[in-house]
Amino acid sequence: MDNQDHLHKWRLILGGKADPEGEVELGGDLQGMSDTLDALYDSEKKGGLGASVPNVNRWLGDIRRYFPTPVVQIMQRDALERLGLARMLLEPELLASVVPDVHLVGTLLSLAKTLPDRSKETARQLVRQVTDQLEQRLRQPLLQAIRGSLHRAARTRRPRPGDIDWNQTIRANLKHYQPDYQTIIPVDLRGYARRQNQLRHLILLIDQSGSMADSVVHAGVISCVMASLRSVQTQVVAFDTSVTDLTEFLTDPVELLFATQLGGGTDINQALAYGEQLVTRPRDTIFVLLSDLFEGGNVSEMFRRIARLQATGLQFICLLALNNEGAGVYDHQHAQQLHQMGIPAFACTPDRFPELMAAAILREDLAHWNPTEAE
Repeated sequence: MDNQDHLHKWRLILGGKADPEGEVELGGDLQGMSDTLDALYDSEKKGGLGASVPNVNRWLGDIRRYFPTPVVQIMQRDALERLGLARMLLEPELLASVVPDVHLVGTLLSLAKTLPDRSKETARQLVRQVTDQLEQRLRQPLLQAIRGSLHRAARTRRPRPGDIDWNQTIRANLKHYQPDYQTIIPVDLRGYARRQNQLRHLILLIDQSGSMADSVVHAGVISCVMASLRSVQTQVVAFDTSVTDLTEFLTDPVELLFATQLGGGTDINQALAYGEQLVTRPRDTIFVLLSDLFEGGNVSEMFRRIARLQATGLQFICLLALNNEGAGVYDHQHAQQLHQMGIPAFACTPDRFPELMAAAILREDLAHWNPTEAE
C-alpha cells in the first residue's frame, strides 16, 4: 500500500471531520464510500440520512454498491441502532432494499404486530430468505449428528437373537477364538435394542425477551429441522411473562417465528411449570432452557422447579445464547448456581448445536463440553 492509499484508508476510517480542509482528495467510488459512511456515523453532517424514506432507500442502495455483504449487514444494524430507523422498516419500499440477515429478522419480529398490511408480505419474504439460508447450512449436520447418536445409543450387549450385529460381535470376540474347534465363542454379544417410535423427547423453552432475538431466530429454524425427524418428538414453547406453545408451527420456521412476540419481560418459572407438564418419559427427555436467566418472576421457586425436573432423570441443559458469536449477556449468579447443581449452562453457536444434541442423546457428561471450539 503506497502513501496515498494509506491516507485514503485513514480518511475513510476517521471521516470528514478529521480533514476539515479537504487536504486528502477523494474521487469516484472513494467519495461515494465516504458519503455513505458520513451519513451514518456523522449523522449531524448536512445531507445525512434524516427521516426521509427516499434518502434511506438511496443510502441502502449505495452501501450495497460500495461494500461487501458482511459490511453492509453491519452498517444496516448500526443504522437501526444509531439513527432509530426501525420504524422505517414499516415501509415496504424500504424493506425491499435491505440485505436480510439474522439481526434484521429479529428487528422485524419485534415490529411484527405493528407492520402495516402492505409491508407484511415483504417482511415474510425477507424472513423466508434468512430461514432458508440457515436451514440449508444447519439441516444436514443436525440430522447426521442426531441420527448417528441415536444409532449408537441403541446399541446393546444383550440383543435379542434377531437384533444381533454379527460383524460387530465377531470383531468383539476374536480373542475368544478356539483353534481346536475353528470357531469363535460369542461371549460378548453386540446388537441393537428394539427401537421405539419416539426415541427421544426434546422440550425447548425459548426466552423471547428482546435481548434474545438472534437466539430466537436460530432456535426456530433448528427446532423445525429436528421436528422433521420421526425419532425425535419435538415440542417448542416461547415465553416472556406469558407462555405460548408453538409446537403446532413446527412445519414452517417462518410461521413459528411470526408466532413469537419479541420484547416482553421474563418469567422463567412460569415457563418451567408449563414445560414440566410436558414431560412423560424423563429418561428419554432432553429439556433445553434457552434464556439469559434474567428472571423477573420467582427466583427461588425457579430453582426448586429446576431441581425437581433434574431429579426425574431427564437431561436439563441451559443455553444462555444461541448465536453466531457463541456468547451473550446473562445473569452470572444464576448461571453459577446452575453449575453448582450440576446443570450445564453455556452459550453455543448454531454450528455446534448438532454436536450438543448428539452428546445429550448419548447422555454424555456436558459439564466439561466445550460449546465454542471444534473437536
